[in-house]
Amino acid sequence: MTVKAILEKKGHNVLTCGPNEKLSEAIRILTEHRIGALVITNGDHKIVGILSERDVVRVLAKEGAAALDIAVRSAMTPKVKICNENHTVNEVMEIMTKGRFRHLPVEKDGLLDGIVSIGDVVKRRIEDVEREAEEIRAYIATA
Repeated sequence: MTVKAILEKKGHNVLTCGPNEKLSEAIRILTEHRIGALVITNGDHKIVGILSERDVVRVLAKEGAAALDIAVRSAMTPKVKICNENHTVNEVMEIMTKGRFRHLPVEKDGLLDGIVSIGDVVKRRIEDVEREAEEIRAYIATA
């Protein structure tokens, strides 16, 4: 199973924010849409960072309420791990586990093409295991 299959099912839409937006606006988007991360892009949809809930907590702990007025670029993680549609579910799980993060932007031709979360990956993996178990049961029943 690949990232392409996940995106075909869930879609390619990704909520983004610009690096010059105020952190308070990014937090509003995260809260309003009940998501855990925003991909930070410049005007031409090139990925320049990612802002996760963990990034928000870190900067709030350091700066206090004044953090709400800083630019997203000061709070985001600028070195973003990415994947492409040909990565397998197992490869994506490994990247997320090693990096200790839950959101992985998908890039195509140098531009943002989607995002996969650990929830997407786990859901797909469970579906695969259930399908395999059913195939084994069917095979045993007909043998």
